Amino acid sequence: MKPVIALVGRPNVGKSTLFNRLTRSRDAIVADYAGLTRDRHYGEGRMGERPFLVIDTGGFEPVAKEGIYHEMAKQTRQAIVESDLVVFLVDGRAGLNAHDQIIADDLRKTGRPVILAVNKAEGMRHANVTADFYGLGLGEPVVISSAHGDGVRELLEYALEQIPDTDKTDDWLDTSNAPDDDPFAHLNEHAQDEAIARLLASPEQSEDEHKAISNMRSLKPIKIAVVGRPNVGKSTLINALVGEERVIAFDMPGTTRDAIEIDFERDGQKFVLIDTAGLRKRGKVFESIEKFSVVKTLQAISDANVAILMLDANQDISEQDAHVAGFILESGRALVVAVNKWDTVDAYEKDRVKVDIVRKLMFLDFAKFHFTSALKGQGIDALLKSVLAAHAAAFAKLPTPKLTRVLQAAIEHQAPPRKGQGSARPKLRYAHQGGQNPPIIVIHGNSLENVPKTYQRYLEGRFREAFKLQGTPLRIDFKSSTNPYVTRSNKR
Repeated sequence: MKPVIALVGRPNVGKSTLFNRLTRSRDAIVADYAGLTRDRHYGEGRMGERPFLVIDTGGFEPVAKEGIYHEMAKQTRQAIVESDLVVFLVDGRAGLNAHDQIIADDLRKTGRPVILAVNKAEGMRHANVTADFYGLGLGEPVVISSAHGDGVRELLEYALEQIPDTDKTDDWLDTSNAPDDDPFAHLNEHAQDEAIARLLASPEQSEDEHKAISNMRSLKPIKIAVVGRPNVGKSTLINALVGEERVIAFDMPGTTRDAIEIDFERDGQKFVLIDTAGLRKRGKVFESIEKFSVVKTLQAISDANVAILMLDANQDISEQDAHVAGFILESGRALVVAVNKWDTVDAYEKDRVKVDIVRKLMFLDFAKFHFTSALKGQGIDALLKSVLAAHAAAFAKLPTPKLTRVLQAAIEHQAPPRKGQGSARPKLRYAHQGGQNPPIIVIHGNSLENVPKTYQRYLEGRFREAFKLQGTPLRIDFKSSTNPYVTRSNKR
């Protein structure tokens, strides 16, 4: 396995800043605010030819007995258990305090190797900044500045020296099963998705080529963003799917602030779950931290293959729920809706919720709705099956001959109306697939700019029914042919 390094320390000592520098990313939200990170956050890094994993943790309060800091401490202890080595960060500008001593005593009991890193030491004499920290009894302190990068490389080299390099025979170097010429090897993950989608949508692909490319996609994990308002049960659902207390599920709105990615596997299929911060009304997003959280959530939706929109059965469907659903729709992401806490409402309230859904979320009629209890694990398996079906629909191959037959059958059943008296009736000639995730159907013909929205929705329904496209948005593009003789007569 790759070596695992856990970053531990009291709140606001710079763990997330160091995490971003080690992973060369901006995955962790960084702000001058104590207690910002709460869950375990994993990232990958590389030093030369040697890869490693790093775990960002929340502010460590070992003596906390209850509340959110107790839950954060549990997450930190789990990160320590999973690690090969712990980097204990302290604040060089604030100096040593009693809290650091408590953490040091706690770390000694774990049996894990510990490196003491004195952070925020830019512009300070090393002898002065480290003097007090020798009292922690953790050996020679390493002086760094995670914000400026000073000493970070030396810290990482020292850390990896402490962990035996057993990776040379591990899977990450084993290329025996890799394809001889992988045309996507040079692309990043997002570019790979786009390239594969374009190839699958190409009408020139043979059946064998299509199967080969589809198999390449099946090896990639399905990314699922779990989104919704605060305190609807997103983290509880994540834990129910994973089967462990992977993220903090606490009865307090705003517990999750960052977008946390969690890998898990079910029946041979790999998934990446993205736990996101609860999206509040715009007027209530008053802290800069919450603004960062909203941006991370919207990015998570855009990067996902499927979104699970969670609603609370105890609350009315709000304008904010509709806004989140609208953003998912605009992003073209496949969607499954989970109405959570279904076990806590009576029969009358259940009927009321269903009526409310039909009235306020009619534009999500393509999505499958599930009534769940994440806390009790009810409806979770059916929810995951719908996620798989929605993902399959989003990347479905729509053959041109069948698309055109469905189009002609729809026209025979109901022809497109004229836009006005004297205008030409739109002529829809043939259709082909123009893209995936979401599926795009391109229809060619004449006077297609006159096709009304109502008829477009009618065609969408016919295509959905024919190709069983439940769970994904569907987009129809019209391409009108132009009459070349009109242009020539105008030139004369």
